[in-house]
Amino acid sequence: MNLPRSSYYYKSKEKEPEEASLVKRIEELVEEFNGYGYRRITIQLRREGIRVNHKKVLRIMRERELLCKPKHRWVKTTDSNHPYRIYPNLLPDSQATAPNQVWVADITYIRILLGFVYLAAILDFFSRKAIGYGLSRNIDTALSLKALNMALKSRNPPPGVIHHSDQGVQYAADDYVDTLTFHGFQISMSRKGNPYDNAVMESFLKTLKTEEVYLCEYQTLADVEERVPYFIEQVYNQKRLHSALNYRPPAEFENMFLTNKLHNPCLTALT
Repeated sequence: MNLPRSSYYYKSKEKEPEEASLVKRIEELVEEFNGYGYRRITIQLRREGIRVNHKKVLRIMRERELLCKPKHRWVKTTDSNHPYRIYPNLLPDSQATAPNQVWVADITYIRILLGFVYLAAILDFFSRKAIGYGLSRNIDTALSLKALNMALKSRNPPPGVIHHSDQGVQYAADDYVDTLTFHGFQISMSRKGNPYDNAVMESFLKTLKTEEVYLCEYQTLADVEERVPYFIEQVYNQKRLHSALNYRPPAEFENMFLTNKLHNPCLTALT
């Protein structure tokens, strides 16, 4: 055909449409899930049927400065100087193998224009699913009870569930303990000043802060009440991939377990 040999080996220097499409999808995922690193982005792409190597995803994200940069901020919200009973830590001896065996609870702050809003939340330890939460300008027992009552209504748990929290007065007060006792909970508390005793909840709060709270400039309580429940219910529970759940969202993980579609080896990652 009188073609030079070099024509056979020629490759365009322009980026292939496939990579351009991949870059666009990665940028969309980073915009939706600001706290995702390249591993979670890779898993999500594969869940969408896109075959891609994690090294390629890392390269693209690094070139476009899309890698997440975590922030570290901490404010004390636990008042453990109170006259109420302190309960032993039951988590080291617990093995959650199904939903509604262990619940974990905690409170954090959210800054608004003129002060703070406080969030109390409860997770199911097995699935990491947020099952109850409450928002208030006051950090008190009424706030923690709001989250607990929501969890009780949504789960209707059997007697014997372990309820784990810190030693804060909001969880040790009579009204809260009486509610737990009435519903047959085993009460468990972290050691004083040791956040690692409630690492699952600490991870949830970190995700909430880095992927929602730090990205918004809330002006009022109403702003927080609009955005935070949406993030918890629609993003965290339904979409966000968790490495401890074999890279599945909490709601999906629970549903797969309850329909006996999850293989037992995957469960060991939770214990």
